[in-house]
Amino acid sequence: MSGSDQRAVVVGGGLAGVTAALELADAGLRVTLLESRPRLGGLAFSFKRGDLTVDNGQHVYLRCCTAYRWFLDRVGGAALAPLQDRLDVPVLDVAHPAGPRLGRLRRSALPVPLHLAASLARYPHLSLAERASVGRAALALRRLDPADPALDGLDFATWLGRHGQSPRTIEALWDLVGIATLNATAGQSSLGLAAMVFKTGLLSENGAADIGWATVPLGDLHDTLARERLDAAGVRTALRTKVTGISRTDDGGWRVDTEDESLDAGTVVLAVPQREAHGLLPAGALADPDKLLDIDTAPILNVHVVYDRKVLKRPFFAALGSPVQWVFDRTDASGLTDGGQYLALSQSAAQDDIDEPVSVLRTKYLPELERLLPAARGAKVRDFFVTRERTATFAPTPGVGRLRPGARTDTPGLYLAGAWTATGWPATMEGAVRSGVSAAHAALAALGRHRDHPLQEAA
Repeated sequence: MSGSDQRAVVVGGGLAGVTAALELADAGLRVTLLESRPRLGGLAFSFKRGDLTVDNGQHVYLRCCTAYRWFLDRVGGAALAPLQDRLDVPVLDVAHPAGPRLGRLRRSALPVPLHLAASLARYPHLSLAERASVGRAALALRRLDPADPALDGLDFATWLGRHGQSPRTIEALWDLVGIATLNATAGQSSLGLAAMVFKTGLLSENGAADIGWATVPLGDLHDTLARERLDAAGVRTALRTKVTGISRTDDGGWRVDTEDESLDAGTVVLAVPQREAHGLLPAGALADPDKLLDIDTAPILNVHVVYDRKVLKRPFFAALGSPVQWVFDRTDASGLTDGGQYLALSQSAAQDDIDEPVSVLRTKYLPELERLLPAARGAKVRDFFVTRERTATFAPTPGVGRLRPGARTDTPGLYLAGAWTATGWPATMEGAVRSGVSAAHAALAALGRHRDHPLQEAA
């Protein structure tokens, strides 16, 4: 093996890039990780605002997210992002004619699909007939194969309608989960991706949908701990380093040019967003590289509110009958210790709000929080700010499956990673880690280096 073959360059320091770099380094390659930002973690990061440490957005994962759970173990952060003992989601409807109603989506210890039966039977946000229809649709969903290409071309809402789901059922159940996981409404979601989410999360194993989230800032996990593990694995990490070009060398290897240096390597993993990847791909790497430009994006808005007192007793809840979607208590994780409370509102599929001025969003969301949380009506707002990710995820629209490339390109030694690649998952932290593993293992296979797949052990 030549010296060039033993060197790898990973472009992009999000979860996909960090994963690929760790796997390549663990297999014995000399790895350089290049990231244009001053930190690792991609779009799952933290920043300082005064004395607070703020996540740019609320990120959660499920027990079925075996790749992300492996990643947490690999960087030594599993204890800092614990899972619920058992799925329990409070759902508050403030638009009911009889007044606000609180329901819960909880699982029991019974086997699938009975584990959700008791919770659905008592779910107050649907009628008895609507609850019964959910069970029938779930059984039909369980029979679908998410990998069937035919499902990619149909939208989820049409399928739900064909299986007896009323608009209210879609709003109060399917979209409640789907918007948060897919970043799109059922009408804008590929049936294939929706089936993957619901079948894996709710209909595969009893505890698959148990929710986990970081009790520390995301930067502690995806930047600080990740950097420590990269250093320990021998990876050279270069931050604030923009890649300007990728080209073949005369000996069949690769040259990666940055603004400050040129790096030669036998393996390159391009772990950046699809439009950036399109701009860096050399000619011939993909048969139709312009497909990457057809993968649309979807925004996520996060609204951050700091009150002078505690207004929410639960760690989180979901809302119905309000523009508010999910509310999380981030007080402890942010470092707020003076008796106030810091709430983060996670607003997916936020096309209508993403470009609104902060003043407009304040006028819209503070009264909604007072509707949802009576204790907020007498509380003082110490701080109100928003974080916007206009291209937070790829849009899971019908037909997107045919646009997503695999890890291997048509040019030996060049690989793709990112949640937008063909992982079978929507744009999640799970999908990003899976893509990094896939790219690294494709590269190692081409080099004749066998490495056990980590997810076989984590599953």
